[in-house]
Amino acid sequence: MGVFQPSSLFSDGAVLCRGKEIRVFGAAELPVTAVLENSRGELLGRDTAESRDGRFLCVLPPQAAQTDCVLTLRCGGEIRECRNVAIGDVFLANGQSNMELELQNADEGPDCIRNHSNTLVRYYNVPKCPRVGPETEQANRDARWRTIAPGSGGDMSAVAYFFAMTIQRHTGVPVGIIDCYWGGTSISCWMREETLQGLAEGQRYLADYAEKTRGVTMAQYLEKEAAFQQAFDRWNQAVAALREKEPGIGWPDINLRLGPCPWNPPAGPGSPYRPFGLEGTMLERVVPCALTGVLFYQGEEDTARTERYEELLTAYIFQLRRQFMDSTLPFLNVQLPMWIDANARDSFTWPRLRLAQQQAASQVRHSGLAVLLDQGEYDNIHPTNKRVVGERLALEARRVIYGEGDAEQAPRAESKYSRDGALHVALTQNVRLRDGGDTLLEIAGEDGVFYPAETEIRARELVLSHAAVPRPVQARYAWTDYAIVRLFGENGLPLAPFWLK
Repeated sequence: MGVFQPSSLFSDGAVLCRGKEIRVFGAAELPVTAVLENSRGELLGRDTAESRDGRFLCVLPPQAAQTDCVLTLRCGGEIRECRNVAIGDVFLANGQSNMELELQNADEGPDCIRNHSNTLVRYYNVPKCPRVGPETEQANRDARWRTIAPGSGGDMSAVAYFFAMTIQRHTGVPVGIIDCYWGGTSISCWMREETLQGLAEGQRYLADYAEKTRGVTMAQYLEKEAAFQQAFDRWNQAVAALREKEPGIGWPDINLRLGPCPWNPPAGPGSPYRPFGLEGTMLERVVPCALTGVLFYQGEEDTARTERYEELLTAYIFQLRRQFMDSTLPFLNVQLPMWIDANARDSFTWPRLRLAQQQAASQVRHSGLAVLLDQGEYDNIHPTNKRVVGERLALEARRVIYGEGDAEQAPRAESKYSRDGALHVALTQNVRLRDGGDTLLEIAGEDGVFYPAETEIRARELVLSHAAVPRPVQARYAWTDYAIVRLFGENGLPLAPFWLK
């Protein structure tokens, strides 16, 4: 008997995507037949696929949301049966550490884990594999779907958890999350080499990494990686011990007592931080399953590396749509919040990346952007209040995926015009100033020199002026790495950052 190893995405408790063709795939040397039946044993779909280059892909017809289905796969004399299969909405949760932050480490997480129960919310963790090898293959064979029940879910993305629970309550259908992330990764780690080669900025990323790793062997890299990991683990263990001893201790005191985080992962041929590395070792493992949408929280790693992030992000969105064989696959992104290290100077790189995320969202159809400007924390790049992030992504999903035109959105700047020495900015909804203080609004004339704006709020319009700018032509908001946000819509969502030129 030849090799027959369906992807572990197709295992007991799996969630398959409703309303789209269902793709079942894996490794095989002989033809594979896939049969999907409902809870009454009625045939929902059947397909037989030949093996090509040791792989198979069976395609079953779209189905409505339901539970208790059975998926049977036959290859020669072997039969694999997947029970308790649900059909509903399936989301890929992708990105770096703020998507990676697990439920067990989030606010409300321990309480949720003790008490939650929802058999219609399930998750699948793509194994974190930086390199291809026997351990990678075994980890992927062992991966399984898990259901939200008391005591489970601690290792699920907290952002994806709160998103899934919110969406499941709203739609009433099963929700599956495919967790696929790695902390500290650049967007280039998730992009195909051919995608990067097709962009001038992508070529620069490739060239920069090649220069860093010139002459570094795999053995040399693995030795450096082990030393780094030991130092990193010791520091994290010391932080955990200090927090247990002194609950509520802040990052400035932690850094003073223990020193800064030793975040200096080495570069090398086996690094998870190399361009296009995790695309092949993780993302490709779940291609081309049918998806309802993509949840993406990434960008922190690229703030100081590029001024053309929107090009990389846009190319990545279209890459995903090609990989998952869905030209309109919805892409829901999280805009970076406020953040700065203690005692650091403002680099103005974070607002630049926020603007790039906004530009990509406005230019790419079937995409959404969850505005998170008010959720950052001074000197903490990993805020633990992930409920807000998940719920704001859910609002974007309601608008972009479920077609709810009345879903709440963050207020945004629409247009501007000059009159009587002031710049008038039209907004999508009324805004209010909370607690007084700096509005973070600025204006500039033809010389491009910005000044803090004297601000008059007229419901859905901002009237901005400054004595030094008699003819204002530009306006921008929140052009800073970190500050307190005070402008909010009547729905409680923060005004989105903008730069009107």
